[in-house]
Amino acid sequence: MFGFKKPINTDEEKIEEILTRGVSEVVDRESLKKKLSSGKRLRIKLGIDPTSPDLHIGRAVPLLKLKDFQELGHTIVLIVGDVTGIIGDTSDKESERPLLTKEEVKKNAETYFKQAGKVLDMGSVEKHFNSEWLSKLSYNEIGEHADQFSLADFIARENIKKRLDAGKRVSLREMLYPLMQGYDSVAIKADVELGGNDQWFNLLAGRKLQTRFNQNPQDIITTNLILGTDGRKMSSSWGNTINLTDAPKDMYGKIMSVPDELITSYLTHCTRVSMNRIKEVENLIKDGNNPRDLKMELARVIVGMFHGEKNAQKAEEDFVDIFQKGKVVDSPVVSVEGGTLLKHVLIKEGVVSSGNEFSRLIDSGSISTIDGAKIVNKQAPATSNTFKIGPRRTLTINIK
Repeated sequence: MFGFKKPINTDEEKIEEILTRGVSEVVDRESLKKKLSSGKRLRIKLGIDPTSPDLHIGRAVPLLKLKDFQELGHTIVLIVGDVTGIIGDTSDKESERPLLTKEEVKKNAETYFKQAGKVLDMGSVEKHFNSEWLSKLSYNEIGEHADQFSLADFIARENIKKRLDAGKRVSLREMLYPLMQGYDSVAIKADVELGGNDQWFNLLAGRKLQTRFNQNPQDIITTNLILGTDGRKMSSSWGNTINLTDAPKDMYGKIMSVPDELITSYLTHCTRVSMNRIKEVENLIKDGNNPRDLKMELARVIVGMFHGEKNAQKAEEDFVDIFQKGKVVDSPVVSVEGGTLLKHVLIKEGVVSSGNEFSRLIDSGSISTIDGAKIVNKQAPATSNTFKIGPRRTLTINIK
């Protein structure tokens, strides 16, 4: 179906790294290790809900794990959750997730497989939308699936219990999500499912439903969640993401803005730099070496992964010119009338997406002139100058 299938690689070191690098938990570890060593071709599943238009490097963590399996010769099954995306997973949410429309989900999903191709060889990936099977289920079938779980199972989850204890609403819709993700595993006969460590309940639901349908229960690998540019969990809703679609210079600059303490975590989860080198970097930081230089190495590696080494080198050169040498490199130029607010100029030119983003950048000290003077007044008028906005954006303004 997908052309020539290479032999399965059973290299012990590669298998051990799959089971440990960036991994939170494995179920059943001994079972999975035995399967990987047997030479059997496994079906490795990952589902991604299109809740925003762009995949970010937090989503790339399990994609990289998929790539590790792909390089060993296993079958990769990538599911875009066009139905689960509408329902919404609240595994990591402190409140009810808004119900998305079919149109929103469809638009978000348009380029997901293409974006995943920045990590995976998509020519050998089995691709699905879960509407292929979920949209065909009857009430009788959904009732049968639901019968495998109790209400106590659902409300025992930490975030759901917190919400209930706080008197917050928990909709019946949210209870359907684990059933749907679990049935995805039945539909594609998964041997292994990958997911973030916040997905634990949903991943176990797959094992339970597979048992009900007389399939061998899938093994599970959960990966650690990574933090975003502001030190909180990386999330599109918080705007602290590093997107796979970001231009090389923007991606480089965002990585340079992450807290120093995340360098080794990013190297471990978001790259395939050797673990020996990561240990060296960890020791260099402990010994007091400048973390900026090590972060530049990190940025160069990640940009190179998604945009190629030449673009990574150019992004680094531009970053050094602007932020270390104070040069203006390829800054867009706009002419405006005197008295126009800086906020309005930046929004109109698309440098910031909204007034809220402008306010957040001001509050964090992330808007300044090229000579380093921070803008602190949210009602500041535009002046003739070059402004640095966030980690990697610039705009030159001329007053008419």
